[in-house]
Amino acid sequence: MACRLGRLETIIPGGMPAMNFDLSDEQEMVRDTFARFLDDNSSPAHVRKAIESGGFDAALWSGLAELGAFAMRVPEEAGGMGMGIFDAALLMEEAGRTLASGPLAEALVAARLLGELGGDGTTDLLERAISGEAVVTTAMRDIAEFPRQWIAGGLVAEAVVARKGDEIVLVSVPVEARIAEENLASTPIAEIDLGALPATVLGSGATALAAFAGGIEEWKLLIGAALSGLSREALKMAATYAGERKAFGVLIGTFQAISHPMADLIAEIDGGKFLVWKAIRSIADGDAEAGAQVSIAGWWNAQTAARTVTQSLHTFGGIGLTLEHDIHLYNLRAKAWPLVLGDPEELLAEAGRRLYGGETASLPEAGDLPIEFDLGEEARRVQQEIHEFFAKNVSDEERAKFHYSWEGHNPRIHKKLVEANLAYLQLPKDVGGRGLNAYAVTAARDAFEEEGWNNPVAGVAQMVALIMHRFGTDELKDEVLAKVMAGDAICSLGYSEPGSGSDVFAAQCRAIPDGNGWAIEGTKMWTSGANLTDYVLMLTRTNPDAPKHKGLTMFIVPLKAEGVTIQAVHTFMDERTNITFYDSVKIPDSWRLGEVDGGAKTMAASLELEHGGGFAKVQKVMLEEAVELCREIDAADIGGAKGGKLIQRPNAQCRLARTYANYLVSELLQYRANWAQVENKPNLAYGPMTKVFSSEKFTTDSRDLLDLTAPYSLSKRKGPAGAINQDYRHAHGTTIYGGSSEVHRSMVAERGLGLPRTRG
Repeated sequence: MACRLGRLETIIPGGMPAMNFDLSDEQEMVRDTFARFLDDNSSPAHVRKAIESGGFDAALWSGLAELGAFAMRVPEEAGGMGMGIFDAALLMEEAGRTLASGPLAEALVAARLLGELGGDGTTDLLERAISGEAVVTTAMRDIAEFPRQWIAGGLVAEAVVARKGDEIVLVSVPVEARIAEENLASTPIAEIDLGALPATVLGSGATALAAFAGGIEEWKLLIGAALSGLSREALKMAATYAGERKAFGVLIGTFQAISHPMADLIAEIDGGKFLVWKAIRSIADGDAEAGAQVSIAGWWNAQTAARTVTQSLHTFGGIGLTLEHDIHLYNLRAKAWPLVLGDPEELLAEAGRRLYGGETASLPEAGDLPIEFDLGEEARRVQQEIHEFFAKNVSDEERAKFHYSWEGHNPRIHKKLVEANLAYLQLPKDVGGRGLNAYAVTAARDAFEEEGWNNPVAGVAQMVALIMHRFGTDELKDEVLAKVMAGDAICSLGYSEPGSGSDVFAAQCRAIPDGNGWAIEGTKMWTSGANLTDYVLMLTRTNPDAPKHKGLTMFIVPLKAEGVTIQAVHTFMDERTNITFYDSVKIPDSWRLGEVDGGAKTMAASLELEHGGGFAKVQKVMLEEAVELCREIDAADIGGAKGGKLIQRPNAQCRLARTYANYLVSELLQYRANWAQVENKPNLAYGPMTKVFSSEKFTTDSRDLLDLTAPYSLSKRKGPAGAINQDYRHAHGTTIYGGSSEVHRSMVAERGLGLPRTRG
């Protein structure tokens, strides 16, 4: 890459997995080239120097031009490189990370529009724009309606591409019209009366208008990518500081009040990046929801950047408020860049109209990109198997009794799923499972959710089966594992205790040597399914004098044994759990799993499985239920509105769109976790990140949708109203079981951000 970037070939070679979060080798080179250049030429010192001269760095602009930045999106026939939006987004992410001083997103869009619409009369200007000699930017609003408006880069722009009614025009901006004005982030923004300046028509009619509208959509993606890069760098700065700064004699990163908000934010930052990628992928695939996803990507990243820079600055404390510290530069740019378009909340409203109001969008050509979110053919095959199974084997009466909890267990259906090889999908084949990859398992869970069969029986059974296979004796495998694998026995989990909760290693339930076996003494809490299951996988304390994480041993304990008492505990989630008492319950040593006092090691495998998933599938079904209910409810019944259905109200569309965005991010985070597992990529607590994000958003969205559809949502009647009612109650447990959100946030902070350990 001597001067300019070469044309990138980003098509995935045949035979690669459908799912892909990796860049091509060429795109890695593009990103690295821009990253190195920007590190050297858009350092905080360079940014500060540019602020002193109006917020524009002419040398930086020329250097970007030398690397081919402004030719990236210009069609080849117009003298450009014809590269895709994804390639430009990679540049913008690095530009955001380094706070590049200039209207880069607007210039990329303007250059492409000049190349597509401009004729011979604009050839010279396009060449000078590509070479960096001239700055050409974009007006966000129709100048026929808003002749005077704020223009990104208006202080240095020689020309502006704008819409004027039914025409797309090129407005020439003389020096005297570019008036400097102090502004939020000291960027080269200027308020210009474009209607009073000379303009050349670039095109008119539907084709030209669609091209310009597509340019605005592209800007939303590019600014979203820039804000994602900005957010990541600001959070990285704060995390580094929290790992070095001490207060009260300890690193401030050990305070959960510091680390946990950061853990939430890195999930949202990753989600925002993937939303940009997903929108580009959807444009390329012709997905009907692509337009809405573009709007959501712009909105999400604007909101996330605003929260991130505020939290990051707060982490630095008083020093973050000073002009000497760089974090304030990120704070101000995070707000200044997206506000050129106006209130970012309008993008969420726009997404709502596009999803639920029939509004269409003119979208640009995406170009090639390597990113794929397709789960693959194996995933589709197993989904079809599941749907065919339920159509053939399950009656309406049985469906009516389905429930997401253990109480939804149907022994006959479970047995038939085992026989159809549809129960233990994740278990390796040598254990007796289906051995599906993570993509197919995720797809299968979606299919089960669609069928309403989402109780935990099979998931827990395969977890316990794997532990028995790895650590069990031959006798245990013959007596218990064989029954579980045949579908003739099911298992529950005995981890939590009344005094320990998520701190499972604080277990006090004793296993006391008793002849050639053991006697179990104590109490377990939240033993869900104990009233239905045959066995419990139990963590016990075998050495009370050892440190907390040592002196633990794991066993299989029969729940029908003498000395076991099961007491029901009912939750407001329409779910039964149990407290279980063990009074000298005798078990042979052969039912021990792993070494004596080695329970922590044995349990690690089960915790790894338990922390691997999220609730995207539940969020998706909840959204579908809410949309159905909003289509049924008369708007006249809500707040005095007259006529139509609730789905037609802008407020309803906006709130449904927010739920859609949260579901989509949950799904993308889940896919990334799957991909990292399948491809053996570095895993920075992607499973815990998915779990905490999705469960928290499930909770907040279920609450909001309950409000939106009230008073109908008060009912537990069959149908979408009762489903929303149950979703609200169900959601609360998801932030607790399988490890509380606090535990998972600590994992994300430590493994994903490098913060010091916050757990005991």
